[in-house]
Amino acid sequence: VELPSQFMENFVLEEQLVKWKHYKTGEELPRDILKKLKGQKTYMAANALLRQLYFGQLDMELHHRYDPKISSETCFDVQKRIAQKYLVMQPMADDRFLCGFSHIFGGGYSAGYYSYKWSEVMSADAFGAFEEAGLDKKDELAKIGRKFADTVLSSGGGKSPMEVFKEFRGRKPSMEALLRHSGLAS
Repeated sequence: VELPSQFMENFVLEEQLVKWKHYKTGEELPRDILKKLKGQKTYMAANALLRQLYFGQLDMELHHRYDPKISSETCFDVQKRIAQKYLVMQPMADDRFLCGFSHIFGGGYSAGYYSYKWSEVMSADAFGAFEEAGLDKKDELAKIGRKFADTVLSSGGGKSPMEVFKEFRGRKPSMEALLRHSGLAS
């Protein structure tokens, strides 16, 4: 679901591909500002990764394993238990985050929030195909872009996401590109 939109975000900070200019004056974005924008991608990236894993695990626990009719735990107990496993900073004792976690209760992600992080993995890996070709090689980028359009963008919901990804990359997704983009691997 999120792959195409997340994929496009990868291009924004690539100087070879995008020139940032003021819309009225045409003045280019100063390099120090661009450097700061790039730096925000990796700032506290490990914490952000853990937070998304926490959300996904909490969602699966509540929708797949938790039954309030037979459990001695409340949903807030489940939240605290999962938080202990994934979060560096634990929620406060009276935290009621679940009351506003609309993604998993009314936002269409019920028992599927993990797919958001999985889409990030696929998005980064798909962009990796462009990086491998060389972001300065327009002809190669055009070929890969056409393949992306012919596989990922044209398939819609007609095929499983894994099948579509394998048609594009020739293999299953790898998390290496996401870790590299996040500054968590070299």
